[in-house]
Amino acid sequence: MPAQPDSFDFAASGRRVFAVEADALAAVAARVDGAFSAACRAMLACRGRVVCTGMGKSGHVARKIAATLASTGTPAFYMHPGEAAHGDLGMVTDADVLLALSYSGESDELLLLLPALKRQGNTVIAMTGRAGSTLAGEADIHLDVAVPVEACPLKLAPTSSTTASLAMGDALAVALLEARGFTADDFARSHPAGALGRRLLLHITDVMHVGDDVPKVAPEASISEALMEISRKRLGMTAVVDADDRLLGLYTDGDLRRSLDDAQIDLRTTRIDAVMTRTPRTVDADALAVEAAQLMEAHKISGLLVTSSDGRLVGALNIHDLLRARVV
Repeated sequence: MPAQPDSFDFAASGRRVFAVEADALAAVAARVDGAFSAACRAMLACRGRVVCTGMGKSGHVARKIAATLASTGTPAFYMHPGEAAHGDLGMVTDADVLLALSYSGESDELLLLLPALKRQGNTVIAMTGRAGSTLAGEADIHLDVAVPVEACPLKLAPTSSTTASLAMGDALAVALLEARGFTADDFARSHPAGALGRRLLLHITDVMHVGDDVPKVAPEASISEALMEISRKRLGMTAVVDADDRLLGLYTDGDLRRSLDDAQIDLRTTRIDAVMTRTPRTVDADALAVEAAQLMEAHKISGLLVTSSDGRLVGALNIHDLLRARVV
């Protein structure tokens, strides 16, 4: 009789799957050899795209591999083999490389495509679990992803085999990434809407306030005049600048609270340069927005003035600007 749900050890079953699949990955890793290097060289030399294809579960894996390749510097797309036989094969040019996945190596939908691709001169890389299969024999390069056993106790559902194929796809993508010298900036450019893209592509100039929106007063202004500027610009601070907009100091909401606690300070008559911070934290206009966030966090401040290389005030921003830009 099957185990009852309330007595079944789900955790033990889950751990067994991890153990079986870990052994499968170790077995496949031991076979990463010259064929793997040949596959990488073929993809690296490809003047077109890497066309990934497969049926069923292998198709799902092929689609993921195509997405990983494309996001790490190797142009790639997924092609459904069934649709390919009915016209989509026209998407494949003679400059493309085909990466065909079939654990059995006998998927009719894939084998049907091979003659046309061979005539066109495409390099075919097969990823199968059977080195003696038809697909492996017809391919120019064969990647062996055979696993000792599936994690499915019925030995029916693709489990260890799909994990091994996914890992082989990741290994190809990472090896190509490293060979190309692909950087985090390159990755961000293909993920502009993602968190990494925002962190690596967004500059201070994209989020800072400029022109009349930048709070600033002259050094001879009174504290009350500086307070009015802070209120108008709503950044919680004002810069103190000379006639050429060179930064002299900073006055913030926090400084105002401290001024109010000092009985010797008259808000209407005390000059701002008498109470301003003379060496405020600033950020360069060419810096990344994430650098501003790091400065604010490190120094426990909520705003920054933006200066040019010659010390002129060119902008201002606060933590709310970075939050709106989803940098933090």
